[in-house]
Amino acid sequence: MSTLLSKKTDYALLILAHLHEHPTGGSAREIADRFSLSKAFLANILKELCQKGFLVSHRGVNGGYELRRPAGEVNLAEILEAMEDGLALTSCSTHHPTESEECSVMNMCPIRGPMIEINRRVTEALRSVKLSELLEPIISRTTTFQPVLPVLNQLNHKKTLEETTV
Repeated sequence: MSTLLSKKTDYALLILAHLHEHPTGGSAREIADRFSLSKAFLANILKELCQKGFLVSHRGVNGGYELRRPAGEVNLAEILEAMEDGLALTSCSTHHPTESEECSVMNMCPIRGPMIEINRRVTEALRSVKLSELLEPIISRTTTFQPVLPVLNQLNHKKTLEETTV
């Protein structure tokens, strides 16, 4: 099975999640230890996240990394585009592919136009997802199930009462 995102992007998202949870920042060692990541690989990702404007780094004894912008101001598409060097479903699904991205049937391909449109829609959808939404606790996303919880609690309470009166 192939994945759409590289390990580098997966780890970048882990780093961003960790730093979102720790607004005062975190060190490379702390992040590497938390996720059992290679310190060298992590250092490269941290450097790239800084270069691409997602993190700021602070040197020194109390140094480390922190988010440059709040997670609510960063969308998923910009992270994926930065870490994956662009976002394309196929080599020709951008409007202006480079020569290395062209294929031998590109000029007569019946699906190139639809793939460009699908790529545009996927990118648009990813732009609508803020990093903060991705990092919300799961319980806050299950709003459709929350009304059920009081009913379940009442049933458990009623069951406990029945058991103690028998």
